[in-house]
Amino acid sequence: MRRVVSLVPSLTEAVAVSAPGLLVGVTDWCTHPGDLGDAVRVGGTKNPDVRRIAELRPDLVIANEEENRAPDLAALRAAGVEVLVTEVRDLPQALRELDRVLVGALGLTRPGWLADAERAWARVEPAGTRTAFVPIWRRPWMVLGRNTFAGDLLARLGVRNVYAAHEERYPRIPVAELAASGCDLVVLPDEPYRFTPEDGPEAFPDLPAALLSGRHLTWYGPSLAEAPAVLSQALREAL
Repeated sequence: MRRVVSLVPSLTEAVAVSAPGLLVGVTDWCTHPGDLGDAVRVGGTKNPDVRRIAELRPDLVIANEEENRAPDLAALRAAGVEVLVTEVRDLPQALRELDRVLVGALGLTRPGWLADAERAWARVEPAGTRTAFVPIWRRPWMVLGRNTFAGDLLARLGVRNVYAAHEERYPRIPVAELAASGCDLVVLPDEPYRFTPEDGPEAFPDLPAALLSGRHLTWYGPSLAEAPAVLSQALREAL
């Protein structure tokens, strides 16, 4: 495997760190690592330039069933491009999918950072349990619901998502309902919506706010190895 296009920022970082030079195309949202060499920008995760990708003649396009749209992936296959689609709902599945992409599909030696991530998460010992809601967007307010990767990571760190049993994965919840949810904490990641100390916490003045790195909470790649320490520190600082 010599020519790869990644339509997922997490997988872009995973491939770039593990085998520099394989990537010939990445999305506009692929920000890590900082130097992606000559990789061509092929549009966003939701609106990739299918023609441009096909012109790059990749051996493989790697995608994700949640981050990328099925019609775009179907168009790539119709253009004769091989597409591998990942599915990630929790940490064990993320680790399996990374193995499937890096070792199974790309034929790489299993990278050391993947073993480091497994060890880091195996050592996690939550200090008590806190109940929280986790906005991922505002205008309208949307939160983590059932069966999400970020929710699983938070649960492993001792944060119980009050909407984890919601029928939707990313439900829209009125801000008044969030404020009255009886939670101990509001968790505000900086992606996909960029919550900041000035944009987000003011909506919930009676709750401590944990401002978390979205890359460490939602990406499945090399950042997983340091995520337990980074996220735990931010949660401690919020309380």
